[in-house]
Amino acid sequence: MIISKYDPLKKQQFQVLDADGNIVNPKDEPNIDDKTLINMYKTMKLARHADIKALQYQRQGRMLTYAPVQGQEAAQIGPMAALEPKDWLAPAFREFAAMLYRGATLEQLYLYWYGNEIGSKFADGVNILPINIPIGSQINHAVGLAYASKIQNKNQVVVTYIGDGGTSHGEFYEGMNFAAVLNAPMIAIIQNNQYAISTPRAKATRAETLAQKALAFGIPGIQVDGNDVLAMYAIVKEAAERARKGEGPTLIEAFTYRLGPHTTSDDPTIYRKDEEVEEWKKKDPIKRFKTYLINKKLWSYEQDRELDEQYEQLITETFKRVENSDNPTIDEVFDYTFVNIPQDLIDQKEKYMKYLKRAFLSSLKETSKANQSLKEK
Repeated sequence: MIISKYDPLKKQQFQVLDADGNIVNPKDEPNIDDKTLINMYKTMKLARHADIKALQYQRQGRMLTYAPVQGQEAAQIGPMAALEPKDWLAPAFREFAAMLYRGATLEQLYLYWYGNEIGSKFADGVNILPINIPIGSQINHAVGLAYASKIQNKNQVVVTYIGDGGTSHGEFYEGMNFAAVLNAPMIAIIQNNQYAISTPRAKATRAETLAQKALAFGIPGIQVDGNDVLAMYAIVKEAAERARKGEGPTLIEAFTYRLGPHTTSDDPTIYRKDEEVEEWKKKDPIKRFKTYLINKKLWSYEQDRELDEQYEQLITETFKRVENSDNPTIDEVFDYTFVNIPQDLIDQKEKYMKYLKRAFLSSLKETSKANQSLKEK
């Protein structure tokens, strides 16, 4: 077992691949079949391409506020590959890559950031909760799912994410405490991308590591190289096995870096230096994983170029469909919160429909007056 060998109080970081894509310790290399390895890499690449294009679309005024994931693909794809289809993902708002791997389509995710409610409607069997914006709420959602799995004997594991800044929020502590007390089959992954928006991690907490916060809950915690997809896979695989055996939750700190802005409303050049970003680019999770696959004779530079071209075309075609999609209906705005809509929401919906009808009739009347005025002139 790896997790028990690492002390979360110390800056011990579990790693399988170094920054150059070489195996650090052959004993730690997880046993992953070739098909899964290729799927992991392709999804990381799709997430990177789609992320860059999403930022461009937003800057062009064609998409709403977006939270980039560039640089954090390994922290998301590794854990998702380690799960079983029956398991759940309770995302925050930056889990673009994780959601792609778990079965959300690119079109659905683009629809969400485009402002269309249908972007949160996943197919049956795709066990993903909708994107969660309030900081930390997803922890409690995950605990609820995990506890339900436990009492119903479904043997499902729930993975949830939070940022380094989010670990200073109350709901993180409340949710993690409940997970520990209930011995819930849950894995919480802290994506420590070094900044809580513009606040450096060192100014947000005095803790030596974020993994050590697990000790307060009485559960295991470990810091992992979050840019190492194999390390993330190995640790989540072990944590999931613990959870299925009834050994409770695990807290994992993925030590990574956000290469882009916090959201499209942010300008990171104000609070961090270009030199820092360039240093982290040398630890790019996709670059090191590609080297690993090429060394294993599972991938080639030619295949990589072809994949880049394929994804560029796919993304362009997908966003065209998103831009040509129908606007959300009033039903879609109201109907996806409760199984049975409560009366107060029914009343709000009826009131809003009457308002829209009045506004429409008023608009028609004003248009008619304007046309009549033009005729008289």
